Amino acid sequence: MPDSGALKPTMTVDAELSAPGISARIVRFDMPEPTATQHSAADGYHVNMCLTPRPLQSRAGYRKRWGPHRFERLGDIFLLPPGEELYIKGGSGRQASLICNIAPALVHEGIGHALDWDDQRLAATLDIGSAHVRALLFRITAEVRHPGLAARRMMELLGGELAIELARYCHEVAERPVTGGLAGWRLRLIDERLADDLAAPSLKELSQLCSLSVRQLTRGFRVSRACSIGDYIEQRRMEAAKRLLMEGESVKTISFRMGFASPSSFTFAFRRAVGASPSTFRQRQGRALNAPFHPSKN
Repeated sequence: MPDSGALKPTMTVDAELSAPGISARIVRFDMPEPTATQHSAADGYHVNMCLTPRPLQSRAGYRKRWGPHRFERLGDIFLLPPGEELYIKGGSGRQASLICNIAPALVHEGIGHALDWDDQRLAATLDIGSAHVRALLFRITAEVRHPGLAARRMMELLGGELAIELARYCHEVAERPVTGGLAGWRLRLIDERLADDLAAPSLKELSQLCSLSVRQLTRGFRVSRACSIGDYIEQRRMEAAKRLLMEGESVKTISFRMGFASPSSFTFAFRRAVGASPSTFRQRQGRALNAPFHPSKN
């Protein structure tokens, strides 16, 4: 039986914008305790991009498909297909996300048919590393926050482009060979190295860590994670930078901890990856997370 005295998570919607085929919301979650929740997307594709650092321990699994014990890492961006149920275990704290719902027809038109959701494809969409998808989601976030002239038309166009990029991503996952990826223990070694040291590792360092050639490492990693190892490293490093910024570390301290030659070079890399400068990111997320919560009734 659940503890009736447990504090329940709450949600508030800061901004939203809809257009034919797509709706987008910027939401804040207040999670007083570690959470375990079930999510479904009955009538469309559900895309979630965390605007603040996602808790490191966040994991997700498709119980009906995988059983109750298999959980995979939940990345900054994940996709929940229509008709599927995703069980998420996460940490406590406050979090802000962009949530988009996309009409299935927009995605299916990109490849000419409905998608089949096997285990390989479901696992690949729990941590989407596509730089194109990320850039579009940042553009949508900006439009939702500050709608400009012809905002609904712009959203419709962005939604169509996002649907095509998601269709491409899912199609490429299906086209990848089932074999040829890196073993799970090698992927864990890479993740542990990135967590232990914020400086970017060289491909030679990671290939030696995994006892592989650089070519085997890069090809196998792309098969396993559906993105280049360079993009993945940059994504993990920027996640760490966001956490440090939210913890109050200075830009100068973070830049040198991460091995950048100067704060300006770190700022350039952060802006390219996140869509805002470190100071703007910290101010924006600080305002959002410290604002009083008015829980949504939906």
